[in-house]
Amino acid sequence: LQRSLPVSLFLVSLQGSVFNTWKPMWVVLLEDGIEFYKKKSDNSPKGMIPLKGSTLTCPCQDFGKRMFVFKITTTKQQDHFFQAAFLEERDAWNRDIKKAIKCIEGGQKFSRKSTRRSIRLPETIDLGALYLSMKDIEKGVKELNLEKDKKIFNHCFTGSCVIDWLVSNKSVRNRQEGLMIASSLLNEGYLQPAGDMAKNALDGTAENPFLDNPDAFYYFPDSGFFCEENSSDDDVILKEEFRGVIIKQGCLLKQGHRRKNWKVRKFILREDPAYLHYYDPAGGEDPLGAIHLRGCVVTSVESNSDGRKSEEENLFEIITADEVHYFLQAATPKERTEWIKAIQVASRTGK
Repeated sequence: LQRSLPVSLFLVSLQGSVFNTWKPMWVVLLEDGIEFYKKKSDNSPKGMIPLKGSTLTCPCQDFGKRMFVFKITTTKQQDHFFQAAFLEERDAWNRDIKKAIKCIEGGQKFSRKSTRRSIRLPETIDLGALYLSMKDIEKGVKELNLEKDKKIFNHCFTGSCVIDWLVSNKSVRNRQEGLMIASSLLNEGYLQPAGDMAKNALDGTAENPFLDNPDAFYYFPDSGFFCEENSSDDDVILKEEFRGVIIKQGCLLKQGHRRKNWKVRKFILREDPAYLHYYDPAGGEDPLGAIHLRGCVVTSVESNSDGRKSEEENLFEIITADEVHYFLQAATPKERTEWIKAIQVASRTGK
């Protein structure tokens, strides 16, 4: 079973049997276990954790200085620790792993394809294509910054807005049918719940896990959604460089300027203003740094800054308007091309 979030994603893993330090791993949730890879492009996993008879501890407090950690304990009493990048990501993993374990215990098959049969979704409905239409910048569902209970929910939308869009876009005939389609999108992972109301509906036993409600918030899994506390009206104002629309995000290798060593960083690309922020994939709300892309030059390169041939040959370079050089490495040639094109677009349109 594969999808963008949360079933397959970079997490930080501490594996006693294979690794003795925290390292970013590509983690995939299957029907009966969890596989983890050193890189997303690897064909063979480094290990597999069986879920039958396993227990999940979330949140896990075994590491005081590390946030968003969860633990899987197998029948052989082996502990496997994983750390998500932010709270919503950890909670999404928690929900899916619990569902997978419950399905194993009940002799059922953990597969989101069963959603189509359980709610009698018409075979003519293509949820993947519908998801792409909903994300269209001009004609899709508008992402907003919404406030509730002294919290700011960034890059999200209400349940009512989703149903409104489905009806106005003639994807469904009425709101009841829209509720069925929205529930399918939620169960398949194309939508994620934000806030207690939406999360409680998903975790409960209601007929429809999706709420057609203006107070129920949802977000796209790759939108860059985050929630922040708001103690006063002044806190609503975000820094200028974070106001841009997120157009791409993912993990890349970045070369350090001083030691020239390579480390995995989570990158978020925004346009207007055009910035590429990079974060520690182990967590933390604040970025480690930012690259201002306005007027930059980005090209693919076949060797690193020391002139040595790259083993993977998926390097690319960003040269800012201030002539600062950044060397990055993607997992595949296709991924490198996608990043280069996205950065080029942002550099021309952003401030």
